Amino acid sequence: MSKLLHSESDHLSIDTLWDSLVADVRSEYLSPAQKYPWIIGFSGGKDSTLVAHLAFEALLSIPPSQRTRKVHIVSNDTLVESPFVMAHLNGVTAKIEASAKELDLPLFVARTQPSLDKTFWTLLIGKGYPSPNQSMRWCTDRLKVMPTSKYIKDNVSEYGAAIVVLGVRRCESITRRRLIDGYKNHENSRLHEHSELRGAYIYRPIVDLSTDDVWEVLGSFDAPWGGSHAALFALYREAEGGECPVVLSSDEAPGCGTPNSRFGCWTCTVVEKDRSLQGFIDSGHHQYLPLIQFRDWLKSIRNDPARRQVLRRNGQLTFGVDGKHIPGPFTVKARMQILERLLETQCAFGETLISKDEIDLIHQIWANELKQQRGIVDGN
Repeated sequence: MSKLLHSESDHLSIDTLWDSLVADVRSEYLSPAQKYPWIIGFSGGKDSTLVAHLAFEALLSIPPSQRTRKVHIVSNDTLVESPFVMAHLNGVTAKIEASAKELDLPLFVARTQPSLDKTFWTLLIGKGYPSPNQSMRWCTDRLKVMPTSKYIKDNVSEYGAAIVVLGVRRCESITRRRLIDGYKNHENSRLHEHSELRGAYIYRPIVDLSTDDVWEVLGSFDAPWGGSHAALFALYREAEGGECPVVLSSDEAPGCGTPNSRFGCWTCTVVEKDRSLQGFIDSGHHQYLPLIQFRDWLKSIRNDPARRQVLRRNGQLTFGVDGKHIPGPFTVKARMQILERLLETQCAFGETLISKDEIDLIHQIWANELKQQRGIVDGN
């Protein structure tokens, strides 16, 4: 993370960079070629915060009569996000929303969530999906891609198209660089079509910035919705973290649940160790210890054959190319044990980790599954 103190020459260079970024965003917003709404994918991390900051600043520099394009700040709540990340996200989006309303900006805050039948707990505890790992990352699509994609598609249907504004950068990783370099912008345009969302176009205003550039800008310019970005700096400092990015397709899924993505779901079993939660605990926030203990236990029981059914959910007996048996979902008994342990963790943590609606649906799924199993036995 860059220092916040700059020499005079540093100030000049960062001012020049900032003016260039705002001018670019302003120019794109005022582009006469299209007037479709902007949808800013906002995770609350450094990159998406900078993009939201730029959009807000650009709107302030435009006369009210020319602010004809709606800008949506859209964050995604998987319902199993790290509590400290959600607290920060809630605080920032509340400030953005209040300030935009006070300044009469066409900027709107929205939050997406997975549907009840596709939440992490409904699928893992209700249907017995094994906890996600690198080869079976079922969570990203259901918790992130589908809810946010639906929001984008709804806007595409209403306006004919939508511009998705993302804080992705080439230098984030080799995979990210290859993905970005593989895109082809329209001629004389900063936009490119999304590979999977028809009618959605991607705009990446900070694609060429380095990580140091991002921190320099955030440290040099106060948040236009009020205050500084000090809370964001503190979040990264205490959690030693990066953030799980906004994910809109399977191509972008590798960005979720990797060593470079430390802010994300507290239940994430894709990573070996939750460094963000551990960082907060090491900083003195011991209330998060029950969450880490539950996550580690959940990861440890994933491949326990005694807790997995022999058949897959489709009733098939499956073997891999190596001839090894591929077990099915968690047994109902194991799911009951996971729910019991989760409720104990919820009690120890002191905040809601699973909703009553999820628990009710889970019990309904169990009842239907056990009834079906009894019917098969009775039929035999």
